[in-house]
Amino acid sequence: MWVLCAVVAGGSVTAAAARLGYTPSAVSQQVAALERQTGTALLERVGRGVRPTAAGRLLAEHAVLIGRQLAEAETALADLRAGRTGLLVVRYAPGSGAGLVAPAVARLRAAHPEVRIDLGPADDGSALADVARGLVDLAVVTRPPGPPDAVPDGVRLEHLMDDAYRAVLPAGHHLATRRTVGLDELAREPWISSAGPGPDGLHHAAPAPGPEIVVTGEDQAAVQSLVAAGLGIALVPQLGLGTRHPGVVVRRVRNPGPVRPVHAALRTAPGGHPAVLFLLDALHDAVPRGTGRRTPRRPVAAPRADGPRVPRPAPAG
Repeated sequence: MWVLCAVVAGGSVTAAAARLGYTPSAVSQQVAALERQTGTALLERVGRGVRPTAAGRLLAEHAVLIGRQLAEAETALADLRAGRTGLLVVRYAPGSGAGLVAPAVARLRAAHPEVRIDLGPADDGSALADVARGLVDLAVVTRPPGPPDAVPDGVRLEHLMDDAYRAVLPAGHHLATRRTVGLDELAREPWISSAGPGPDGLHHAAPAPGPEIVVTGEDQAAVQSLVAAGLGIALVPQLGLGTRHPGVVVRRVRNPGPVRPVHAALRTAPGGHPAVLFLLDALHDAVPRGTGRRTPRRPVAAPRADGPRVPRPAPAG
């Protein structure tokens, strides 16, 4: 069809051959083959040149449209491969959105404003399963260490930080004047738990025997309000303490100092959205100061606005 377009545009087989770099015989053979395929004449002779028949003009017009669409598709594919466009599906564990995920996603949007982002909370189990199925590009999960088979096949975890739990106490609590409290000192206190998905400290950080849970809040903000009302104390991860209730105090915990490891979950298979690597880099940079990383940061290749991806060196320390 491209040969037919060249003949129609040039008005002769010879002109089309010169334009395409073919011999006139090769051009004639291509047009004849297309006429056999379509079962109709596409060109008619006029003097020393040719002109298209109605069928030839119709095919040539469609060929121009197809060529334009192919060029647009190639441009769109190049933008997608460079991480400049497309859809990125991101899920995060409750309590990690404001302090970690939000600044990382903001950095991604600033660098690649044409990338659409589907962002929302999810519990660890469903987020990992969706990453494995290819429904989610990256998930931030907060789960205690477990056996390797606890991670679905096709998913790898990259450690981001250790999110320390803090004791949230009523402002008038007898331990409120202390800078640090021992976990054992809280064992006999009435506890408030979060009903939201994901660990809230009680399941793997609270002292044994299990604490007395007197009330359950629907989220971390509700937990702080219940603590402020004097109904009990709570363990809340540091990332979940972005906004603090004026009626509570937050204190460090020792003996031991419980933490929840925070990981980014990604697919091991190739073919994912290139902007995932940029977002992973941004998540590392968004880790609040004073939090522990279990492993040193590795260099991550981040897509640049002009297409190629270049390695970014890991910072010292």
